[in-house]
Amino acid sequence: MVSKDELQNTLKTKFGINKNISQPLSRKECEELLNLLYSEPSAVKLINSYSDKNNSLGRNNATYARSRSQAERKFEALQAEYLQLEESIKSIEEAKATLASKKLFLEEEQRKLETEIQGLSSTNQALASKVQTLTTHNDELTEANTQLKKENKDLKNIVDQIRLRLARDTKLLLQYEDNEIRKALIRLFRWTLG
Repeated sequence: MVSKDELQNTLKTKFGINKNISQPLSRKECEELLNLLYSEPSAVKLINSYSDKNNSLGRNNATYARSRSQAERKFEALQAEYLQLEESIKSIEEAKATLASKKLFLEEEQRKLETEIQGLSSTNQALASKVQTLTTHNDELTEANTQLKKENKDLKNIVDQIRLRLARDTKLLLQYEDNEIRKALIRLFRWTLG
């Protein structure tokens, strides 16, 4: 029997489904998912689409995390510098004007960093909303596809019933002697057969 870990490795190597995504699944569910992916190319397409989107979101999140980390380090450095300037004000009266302007600068930097952090948060929310929209569109397309398949099957059944009825009625009419009626009916019957 194949272990859950081996099934997860297969999902990762063959279909790009990371272990952190398949971890909540049981061994049996992993096996069923593999069977589905092997038998349904559209499911593979969907998984690839989600995987690509997930990778893209992961890269974006990593970029934003690095930016945020740099901003926080810069903010901490500026805060430390601000504290040093506060200490200098106590000991050096002449540098008071310079230190005051430095304080204003640091406060502005802090506001900019807070604004940048809020912007990153808004971007993450927008990306989450886009993923939800894509999921909704996918569900709608799946439902429409199922309905079209049903309608095509119903239409084929109706056409088959018409052909059967026409063939049966034509056979009855061909029993009559009149040659012209027979010839016209034969042409009509051949035409209905395509």
